[in-house]
Amino acid sequence: MLARLRDIPGLEICKNVPLSGLTRFGLGGPACVLADASTEEALAAALDVVRGAACPYALAGGGTNLIASDAGFPGAVLRYTANRIEVDDHRIVVEAGAVLQHLVDFSIARGLKGLETMTGIPGWTGGAVYGNAGAYGHSIQERIEWVRFYDGRRCREIGNAECDFRYRESVFKARKGWIVVAAGLRMEAGDEDQLRTTAEGILRIRNEKYPPSMRCAGSIFKNLLLADLPECVRAMIPPTVIREGKVPSAYFLEQVGAKGMANGPIVVAGYHANLIYNTGGGTARQLRELIRELKLRVKAAYAIELEEEVQHL
Repeated sequence: MLARLRDIPGLEICKNVPLSGLTRFGLGGPACVLADASTEEALAAALDVVRGAACPYALAGGGTNLIASDAGFPGAVLRYTANRIEVDDHRIVVEAGAVLQHLVDFSIARGLKGLETMTGIPGWTGGAVYGNAGAYGHSIQERIEWVRFYDGRRCREIGNAECDFRYRESVFKARKGWIVVAAGLRMEAGDEDQLRTTAEGILRIRNEKYPPSMRCAGSIFKNLLLADLPECVRAMIPPTVIREGKVPSAYFLEQVGAKGMANGPIVVAGYHANLIYNTGGGTARQLRELIRELKLRVKAAYAIELEEEVQHL
């Protein structure tokens, strides 16, 4: 299998790569094979090879929201690394391997409005589309015109409506075999200086909450839609907590004493109940145990189930 993978143009192969170096948490044992595809053809060919060899495989992006097992992964981890960003009038076409911050900076530098509130969100653009990333009341779905993806046989495109975007959700989360390779975004004309000022203000706030050097995934749990909560729970929530029809998971976590909790070097921030980070030397098992404990506490107190934003490998 390795020999066949090495023969694929546009595919870079490495053996026994520590997943801790590919994830924001800094956790995870080695992947037997890391395969980085820089073209659609390389991605399709690599998938054909690993499937034909009955080799376990997993897809990854920038590793921001990924918790990798301490045991590593006994197969091939595939990444699509093509990262071109192009603009035509008010439309941007971006490949999935582009760093999201590079896309934000690209748009601001060209006076294109619509992504500035996403400044400081780590990861790659493909992952942002996959998880419908966003912040400050906006998400990437607002700008998506179409998404190009590999469906296991060929690359094709679908429009915004077919992407089934919802809060931190998309059709790509439901169809794990669909791999985002590019997206088209419709932007608006804006003033570069104003966009940059907005982005810099957001970045200062974000860096205070999530320092770039912190080994974390940002928020661990999704916020909850107020309308989906039981009436008895809604009645307990102070109106000042509700933001744009959502209740922060941090509110429920704080009520059950999450702040400052720790499982060895894995710690819940003392200033933010929905932020868990690795102080150094932690394990994925310790992180999973702490996540499980937080979910159990909230379920016992409110009979609601917190849903994780992070993915597990």
